Parts: sequence; structure tokens; C-alpha cells
Amino acid sequence: MKRIIDLCKRVPLLPITIISALPIALLWSFRPWGHSLGSLDPSLGQYFIIALVAYTVVDTIIGMVDDLRHGHVGVDILAVIAILSTVAVGEYWAAWTVVLMVWSGEAIEEYAQSKAESNLTALIKAAPQTAHIATLPGVGSAAGKTQRSEEGFHKTADVSSATAGDSASDSAASGSVVSSAASGGSEPDTSAPGNADSAKTVENPADSAASNGNMHFRTIPVEEVKLDDVLTVLPGETVPVDGVLMSGQATLDLSNINGEPVPREVFAGARVMSGAVNGSTAFTMRATQLSHDSQYQRILELVSSAQNSRATVVKTADILAVPFTVISLVIACVAWGVSGVPTRFAQVLVLATPCPLLIAAPVAYMAGTGRLAKAGILIKAQEILENLGRVSHIFFDKTGTLTVKQPQVVRVDLLPDAGAGIPMRVTESGTVAAGAENTEAAAGAETARARIDKDHILMLAGVVETYSVHILAKGIVKAGAAALDRLHDRFDKGNRNCAQPATDPGHRRGDYPVVKDIHEDAGKGISGKVNGLNVSVGRFAYVTQSQVNAGLQPQSATPLDFFPDSRFGGLAPDEMATYVAINGKLAARIVMKDIPRPNAKESLQRLRELGVEHLTMVTGDKEPSARIIADEVGITDVHSELLPEDKVNTVRSAAQDKVAPQPWWDRIIQKLVGESTTRPVSMMVGDGVNDAPVLAAADIGMAMTDGTTTAASESAQVVIMNDDIACVPKAIAIARRTKRVMLQAVVAGLSLAIVGMVCAAFNLIPAVVGAFLQEAIDVVSILWALTALLDRE
Repeated sequence: MKRIIDLCKRVPLLPITIISALPIALLWSFRPWGHSLGSLDPSLGQYFIIALVAYTVVDTIIGMVDDLRHGHVGVDILAVIAILSTVAVGEYWAAWTVVLMVWSGEAIEEYAQSKAESNLTALIKAAPQTAHIATLPGVGSAAGKTQRSEEGFHKTADVSSATAGDSASDSAASGSVVSSAASGGSEPDTSAPGNADSAKTVENPADSAASNGNMHFRTIPVEEVKLDDVLTVLPGETVPVDGVLMSGQATLDLSNINGEPVPREVFAGARVMSGAVNGSTAFTMRATQLSHDSQYQRILELVSSAQNSRATVVKTADILAVPFTVISLVIACVAWGVSGVPTRFAQVLVLATPCPLLIAAPVAYMAGTGRLAKAGILIKAQEILENLGRVSHIFFDKTGTLTVKQPQVVRVDLLPDAGAGIPMRVTESGTVAAGAENTEAAAGAETARARIDKDHILMLAGVVETYSVHILAKGIVKAGAAALDRLHDRFDKGNRNCAQPATDPGHRRGDYPVVKDIHEDAGKGISGKVNGLNVSVGRFAYVTQSQVNAGLQPQSATPLDFFPDSRFGGLAPDEMATYVAINGKLAARIVMKDIPRPNAKESLQRLRELGVEHLTMVTGDKEPSARIIADEVGITDVHSELLPEDKVNTVRSAAQDKVAPQPWWDRIIQKLVGESTTRPVSMMVGDGVNDAPVLAAADIGMAMTDGTTTAASESAQVVIMNDDIACVPKAIAIARRTKRVMLQAVVAGLSLAIVGMVCAAFNLIPAVVGAFLQEAIDVVSILWALTALLDRE
């Protein structure tokens, strides 16, 4: 009922026209002035119809002029002529019916448009409108004037902008840093305990004040948020702007941004994006972007751009409405001329409806745009939606597109004496203790060999790499978190076969190793203490330097022993390695490589099923490693060792090679709307950052992101927000189905209209019946166009 009331408010003449039927019928023969007007003698009820007709004609003409000013073809002249002709021949009820048809058509168009835009409208309604600015002394953008406030709060910028290395150094001085290695690859908690406490101090008073009715924040429009403002985000609220998390941790629902169904847990120092919805606990954050530069606003800009654009096929439909109008007038004139009955002219025109062209076509494309948005695919213009359906050649970047974003750990190679550098002490109770700090205690005790395995290596390396900014770090952190889970499972089952004492932190689930003295040597490696063990992770020379300096190589060592391949064996062309030393002694090699996305091969096969046979890989990697990935995903056309400009030339040359003669009818369409409908379309799929030049060179640039990078890349016309390669064939399938549904709706509607006009020309359909029949044709056509919203894939 609410929707009906809203619709009536937007189209008030619809209920007025319907309600007017009663007084018109009651006053149909009422003429208080008698029959003084001769042959043209309408009754009072008929004058009501004339008034409705006059208003409708004026409003329609104004709308036509406005359409022409905005570059759209206004062909509602058919409705104007139909209304006036029915009044002229005395078919007043037919005139009332046509007026009803006009306003109900307006209402149907409003409903169809809102239904088609429903997915896009949901995104817009979820946009943050307000923000809570913390008002505690020494907090926020103004805090930079003092180092510390009277209440002891540090400057916000100092707290949140500390680097991982600085945090680790601070923690070493104060005690220890608790690792977040078990966070499953989440952003590491690089804040020292002191900093985390400071961040929580900002949050907790706000929460406490909120419960007491004396809140330590003020609510302002999101547009007024300034850089470095400290914001409080309450439970269930939307993050207003992009920023950095100051609280210890938070749980965020990113479904509005990238469609991710499971809430993501993030930790202090992690980036938080506008549009994310907070979980059940309030948190504080520091604003790093203004509202108009934040992530969600960029998404809304893409949505707005798509809503306001018009596809070539829609422009063509506008143009085709003109000859349809001419054909309708010709049929009406011939019917009048042959029969000699002017009523036939009105009978034909009430059935002449261009709505399948003017409404069904744009509604279908808007529905397709909304369907893409629901699938996590944003486009910058409806023109792109049409071109997506015509893609014939797709170029893929390798790293991060066909493969996962970061290299993954595939195996751990242990040395036979791994763990020999860990001093052991067997206590009377049988507990085995180990660690650099236990060396003196172990000196006079019975010693044993440390029982260290691959999971221990991964756990130790993952904990240390949590604080690294190296490109390989995230893959090791992820593997380390999984290894820690396995170690927890073993410990829970009573397996105490561990290289460290059971009393050390990290053995029980929810308890994590203690990390101290983190130091990263850029480009070489990172080291630190994990539960007292000196752990070094990085290049071979970096982790073995102390071993070489101390002369700890075996006495039988040869110069070849100082090379990694001599200790572990060679690596495959697509593999890379990082090395781990414990207490200064080389222990293991962690082997990593780019691995294809789990659904990459299936997605490419789906593209071939859709008829996209030309699939090409363009990469800067060497030929052997590129070929390995290409063979795994099923690509035969590989261009490797390319610089960015080489990728651009490859895409452009491929497009030029496929140029075919242009049909005469396509040349006419191109002159009318400025775009060919038969030209082959190429598409480049990349990460939208280092592939920017080649994304711009292709007909369509598609950027794959996970919602944590800038969506509105200047070079990409399509943005996949959920980092899923399966969205590539899905986007093409949706685009093709959208065009197919649009053509079906247009052809069906126009065919029924033409058949109806011919029948009316032979006096088979009265004017009143024809008006209602015309409305039924419009409804069928528009409802058919709305089926583009349905998920048939």
C-alpha cells in the first residue's frame, strides 16, 4: 500500500483521472445551459474530460521539449495526436482512456525505473551521512599543536602513523609485542601495547559517556570531517570516511563494498573504509581521507555515472521511435482515407505506442546495471554494459589476476640438523625447555635435540613476518597462521612434542607467542625474538651471516655450502624461496610461488562456452614461469617478459588485426549515435594499478580489486569489487542476457502494437478497447524488460 501511495504522489494525475470517472459518468448528460452550442455540445461530464485532455496535452508537450533539450527523441506526439483526435471525433470515453493510458504509463515507467535501479538505490541509501567526532582534549586534527594533553593523550598522528619497525622497537624497550600471526592474514597489529592502550583510552570514555548520557563526541555531517579527526563508530553504524583503526580490533561487514559475506576482523593500524558496517563493539579511528575522496563515495560516483549514461542500443531505440511514429501516422491516414471514417484515424493512433522503444529499452539496461552491481561488478557507463556483451578477445595479466594476489607457501624444506641451534633442558618432570635465554641453565643439564618440524618453522617465520612490509610477507604470515592453528590442535589433543616448553605463550588456543626486538633490513630480511628464540627470515646471505661470522659451518664445509642450492637443491622456474635461521643457525627454506586462483581454469572455460575463444596472457614474468601458469589455467597464447608499453602495443596490434569490413547499416548507426555495433571488442583484465596503461589501451579495462584499493581507477571502465575472477564471465553473461531481454521486450511490444494498429484500421478494435489494449502492450513489454534483474546464471 505504501508503494502505491508513493507512486500516486509522484504521478498525482493518475488517481485524479481514475477518480474523475465517477463524476464524469454521473454528469455525462447534464447540460444546465441546454443545447445552445449546436453540433459541438459537450455535457458537463465531457467538459471534465476536455479539461483533463488539455492539461495532459500541455504537460506532454513540455516533456517533449525537455527531452529534445537533453538530446533524447521526444515522440510522445503520437499520444498528443491520439488524444486530440478522439476528442475531435466525439469519442470522449476513448479520450479519457488515452489520458488514463498516458498517466498510468508514467506510473509504470516510474515503477519500472525504480525497480530496475533497486540494487543501485540500495547502495546510495547505505551511504554514510554523519560522523561522530571525538571531543576529548588532545585528540583529533587539532592535537598536533601539543605533544600531550592535560589528560595524558598522545597526538593522534603519532599513535596511528607509527611504522611496524618503530612499534617493534618501542615494544622492545617496554617489554614485548603480542603477535597477530593467527589472524589469518589480516592486517597485522603493528601498534605497541602502549599505543593500543592509548587508542582504547580514546574509545572507552566515549562509550562510558554514551551510557551515562554525557557523550565525549559530537555528531556532524560527514562532509565536515577533516583529515586526522578522531572518529567514534558506534555498533551497527557505517564507517563515514576512510581511515586507520586506533582501537585494538574491530569487526567490519564489507558486503556493501565488495560483497564479502563474512565479516572481517581487523586490528589496530589496519585501514578501515567508508561504507563498511561496524559490528557489535564501538571503535575509534583516525580519518585519512575526506568524505569525497573516500572509498564509498568513489563507488557512488561509479553508480551515478552508470545511471546517467545511455547505451548505444538505447540511443538507437530512441532514433527508431521516429520512423515508428511515421509508420503509425501513415497507417492511420490510410485507414481514414480508404474508409472515409475519421474515427478510424483515432482508433489506429490509440494503439500506436512507442513505449517498448522509449521505456523498455532503457529499463532493461538499467536493470542489467543493477544486476551487475548486485554481483559486485560496477561499470562507469551503460555503454560499457553493451560492449561487454560483444567482447571477443580478453587479455589477462598473470600476477594477481590469474594467480592469487601474493605468492603462497607451497612447501618447507628442513635441513637434517634443523633445531640443532636450540638449547634443550630436560627437567625431572620430563618437560623440554628451549630458548636462547635458557642457554646458561642448559649448560650443566642433560641436553637433547630439539623436536622442530615444518609447522614450527612456519609459525616462527609467520610471527616475525607479521611486522614486515615485504611483498612475500603476507603469504608467509598466512601460512604461519594456519601452522599455528595446527599446532594448537596438536596441543589440545595432548601432543606435547614441541621444541618449546608448554608454559611458553602460544601453545593454547587464543594465546600467542611473545615477540621482541624486531628489526627489518630492507630488501634483505627481518629478525626478532619469538618466545626467546632468535628468528631470522630472509635472503640466504642474510640469515646465514652470523653463522658464517661465528665459523659455525661444518668443518667439512666447501665453498659450495655457502650457496642455497647446495644445501636444499634447486628451485623450479616459477618458485622463489626465503630462508629461516633459528638462534643464528640455518634451519629451513620456505618455498613459495604464484599459484593460480582456485577457480581460474573454470572461469576461463566458462568464457569459451560463452564464445570468447581468444584468451591471451600478457605478463612481465619470464617465459618459463608464465608458461607454467598458462598451462595450469588453460591459456595457449602467452606474451611474456613485457614492459608496460609492450603490453599496450600487444593489445593495440591484436585489435588492429581483427578489423573486418563494416556493414552499410552499421555505418548508418555509427553516424547517428557515434558508435559501431559490429566492431570487435577487446578487454584487458588486471589489478588496476600497475596495469593502468594497458587497461586504458583496451576497449574495456576491467580492474579486479578486493574493495581495499581505489575503485574508481581512471583507466578501468569496469571494477570487480570482490576480487573474484569468476565475475569476468559473469559480467559478460549478464551483459548478453540484458541485451537479449531488451530486444525481446522491444520486438514483442512493437509487433503487438503494429498488429493492433492494422486490426484497428479494419475497425476490428474500438477506440476505447484499443486504448486499454495499448496499455496492456506497454505493461507486457516493460515487465519483460525487468526480467533482466533475475539471476538466470
